[in-house]
Amino acid sequence: MAVGTKELSPAELDTFEDERLVDELKKAKEELFNLRFQSATGQLESHGRLKAVKRDIARIYTVIRERELGIRATPAPVEAAPAKTEKKTKKAKAEAEAPAEAAETKEA
Repeated sequence: MAVGTKELSPAELDTFEDERLVDELKKAKEELFNLRFQSATGQLESHGRLKAVKRDIARIYTVIRERELGIRATPAPVEAAPAKTEKKTKKAKAEAEAPAEAAETKEA
């Protein structure tokens, strides 16, 4: 099994937008700094976590670089679903359009 966090698997990184990748990279680097600090002071409990965070950073850098080179596609921006509008019957639609048409004929 690959070392790393489950949240940052390569398949999961493919779905992230560029801004989120940069945010995840920043978080991982901060975590690595804290882990190294804990290791230096003798407070680190899980030394395997260092290796996992380093691999996560490498994965993020790889995805970013592949997108720059065009090897990996950038995910399409997710558009918010349009708000549900009330379904109008044909009669209601005709009535809604009728005042607009009447105003146009008065102006002409």
